[in-house]
Amino acid sequence: MGMKRNRPRRGSLAFSPRKRAKRPVPKIRSWPNDEKVRLQAFPVYKAGTTHALVKENNPKSPNAEQDVFTPVTVLEAPDITVAGIRVYEKTTKGLKTLTEVWAENLDKELNRKITTPKEPKANIEKLDEVADKIAEVRAIVHTNPKNTNLPKKKPEIIEIRIGGNNISEKLAYAKEILGKTLSINDVFTDGEFIDTIAITKGKGFQGPVKRWGIKIQFGKHRNKGVGRHTGSIGPWTPKRVMWTVPMAGQMGYHQRTEYNKRILKIGNNGEEIVPKGGFLHYGDVKNNYVLVKGSVQGPAKRMVVLRGAIRCPEDRFGLPEITYISKESKQGN
Repeated sequence: MGMKRNRPRRGSLAFSPRKRAKRPVPKIRSWPNDEKVRLQAFPVYKAGTTHALVKENNPKSPNAEQDVFTPVTVLEAPDITVAGIRVYEKTTKGLKTLTEVWAENLDKELNRKITTPKEPKANIEKLDEVADKIAEVRAIVHTNPKNTNLPKKKPEIIEIRIGGNNISEKLAYAKEILGKTLSINDVFTDGEFIDTIAITKGKGFQGPVKRWGIKIQFGKHRNKGVGRHTGSIGPWTPKRVMWTVPMAGQMGYHQRTEYNKRILKIGNNGEEIVPKGGFLHYGDVKNNYVLVKGSVQGPAKRMVVLRGAIRCPEDRFGLPEITYISKESKQGN
């Protein structure tokens, strides 16, 4: 019996090149078509994970109407501040910035991140002058980590698109929220499907076995006592190494998007979900929180952007009822 002529490749090339993200704050590249006039995303901080018992509401499931164990992720959601409005026009080369307006009395912590205007003036008239050219309206918001237990005060700044089909309604909403603070309840509701966008855990420089899942060589196939490497990195012709060959390199700290996560609960009392001794590497939750079914990428303390589901599935059974949330200690005792 001869050698196999082909086999499935080791590892997926879907995310290549696998290099480090530029910064720990993710960048949103696409937005859902939402008819509701509201912010289409909200930044939160990952606190940790626990487990809960939810009532199975699928009538065809063997566990129908029974409590089912499910892992959940706890995300702390302190209020965000709308610092400015930026409007875009549509050109043959994509969206181009028309103008922007900044709020008055900006938070002094914002100076840690950018140089704020010395005499900020909310010239709303600038938006009305270019209203006929506007194709998209976005809010410039910043987080308030000083209100959490995180060891930092420097806020993160992101642009969030305002949903809706009518430009005048979007502008009116943007003017209304300019300079104000918004909570997670102003954007999302219980049971809603969302996408989580964040930077994954960084694992540093790793070899091809861990990075791509290639086989470890044994016996006569080992080369000079080394078995955790690629056996052949290419033929004599072409005389170069193809980019598809599994090689060592950076692993982790990549931007990733996970689709169709479900919000099980939005609460305002952290004592309901904080385990004994607090979450590992995070501590207590002092602000509003979001309970998301399943796992969320990234380590504790990292910022995660919750975006409205861009591939929203059909909600056939509705929001399951939570009967129990574990508050047992995560300290390993």
